[in-house]
Amino acid sequence: MSLPQNLNQFETLVNIVARLRAPDGCPWDRKQTHASLREHLLEESYEVLEALDRREHEKLCEELGDLLLQIVLHAQIAAEAGDFELGDVVRRINAKLIHRHPHVFGSVEAASFDEVLVNWEALKKKERDRDASMLGGIPRQMPALTYAQSLQRRVARVGFDWERDDGVIDKLAEEVGEFKQAGSQEERTAEFGDLVFTLANIARRLGIDLESALRETNERFYQRFAHMEKLCRQRGLDLAKLSLAEKDALWEEAKKNI
Repeated sequence: MSLPQNLNQFETLVNIVARLRAPDGCPWDRKQTHASLREHLLEESYEVLEALDRREHEKLCEELGDLLLQIVLHAQIAAEAGDFELGDVVRRINAKLIHRHPHVFGSVEAASFDEVLVNWEALKKKERDRDASMLGGIPRQMPALTYAQSLQRRVARVGFDWERDDGVIDKLAEEVGEFKQAGSQEERTAEFGDLVFTLANIARRLGIDLESALRETNERFYQRFAHMEKLCRQRGLDLAKLSLAEKDALWEEAKKNI
């Protein structure tokens, strides 16, 4: 069979995936199901996030392609089962974008970011069942920090929010006090959850994506600790046998370099 041409066209990717899934295609690709691809979809999504965090444009381009492959694979599997086709996926997202942007494709006016959010929630309310919660559409499988901020953003659209940043900062101090007073492990766990939830709320109000901020902090810690290990190897030191003061000194030295 001749090699696929026009590699910059989306249709070529669709045809390649269909060929891989064909009876005489790739055994690995033919074996995949929606369930078996779940971990790959999640992994590829995180690799896209890592490329975004690192601001590596070439890597982002590559990882977006890997993520797009997962979408096309799921659509091909669905088409083979007679559930839906890729065209249905494209049609639905196009229709949704047009419907939810009446200020662009219709006569509704929305001059500000906040007005867009108000209109967005009004449209989604019409789409939901009358008795359904406005929080029901947020996937509970999301990482807990992201889920917390998603909950808070959603309820803020209907005005359930602090009027001033000072109020939520005061709430943080209150939660710290309640955590200190917690007597049992169960109480400490609950109060710590409240504390983190309040921190997520502060981050949201300040325009900070908490998941991204924590990933960046994790990366800085990784790089600094790895630098400490490097310094120990260069100086013939055993990190585990150093005193806490010596470890702190190494940490401060690493902070100056990373």
